Amino acid sequence: MGTIGGLASVENFPKPDALSSLSRESRAAVLFHTAQAVRRSVVEMIGAARLGHIGGDFSITDAMTTLFFGVLRLDPANPAWRERDRFILSKGHCAASLYSVLAMRGFFPLDWLPTFMQPLSVLNGHPNRKIPGVEANTGPLGHGLPIGVGSAIASRLSGKNWRTFVALGDGELQEGSNWEAAMAAGHRGLDSLVAIIDRNRLQQGARTEDTNRLDPLPDKWTAFGWEAIEIDGHDHAALYDVFTRPGRGKPLAVIANTIKGKGVSFIEDRVEWHHKVPSPEQIKLALEELSR
Repeated sequence: MGTIGGLASVENFPKPDALSSLSRESRAAVLFHTAQAVRRSVVEMIGAARLGHIGGDFSITDAMTTLFFGVLRLDPANPAWRERDRFILSKGHCAASLYSVLAMRGFFPLDWLPTFMQPLSVLNGHPNRKIPGVEANTGPLGHGLPIGVGSAIASRLSGKNWRTFVALGDGELQEGSNWEAAMAAGHRGLDSLVAIIDRNRLQQGARTEDTNRLDPLPDKWTAFGWEAIEIDGHDHAALYDVFTRPGRGKPLAVIANTIKGKGVSFIEDRVEWHHKVPSPEQIKLALEELSR
């Protein structure tokens, strides 16, 4: 995998300042094509490593692309910039999509991506703070939102205005630590905190509603003192609108209705693709679909 999405330089990818001046429709089109490049990268990374979680990578890609290329205040040349916005991938098993976005955004060289999960590579199977742009070590589920609450409290106590976004899997909401964190955030009115629930309705081995019912999910968040909004998690315009709106005195839960494996017909909404690895023939077919 010499280049990512057919592009050899991060200069080919959009930046938030440039996107902000575009029309809603043009911005969404740019983000869509960027997200498809991320998905092509993920296919190649997982195919080469023979390990990964392609279904969940694909379902969260549109939200992450919208954030990193259109919303988050970041400085890739200074990843530790104090006033940066924070993004935490709580569903850490979907690291391939996060690494692809970070590389395309300029946090580290694109040529790191082919080393994904190879011996001695810094790009292991779950995010690690050794990697520029990664805010938290995640992997064990239920850890990201508590860290995000701490980040939002720190923003308030320091008198800064950074925002914190946490991406969670819907199956991950079966972890009680999320609801302890949600209760604390609601109590404190942490309106700089946004939880993005990747509502693809599948988890390892089964559908979420067959495993441990989550619906009515919006009511659960509002009961904990949050504002809850349901959107199409693959609609870049809707994602941009909700991610850029100002806080309203409560933390925000964005329930992003998604399709696991979005973008590749034979992967979409199939439980076995939680961690199935595509064959060489399937990689070719997937890249063809993602290039249309």
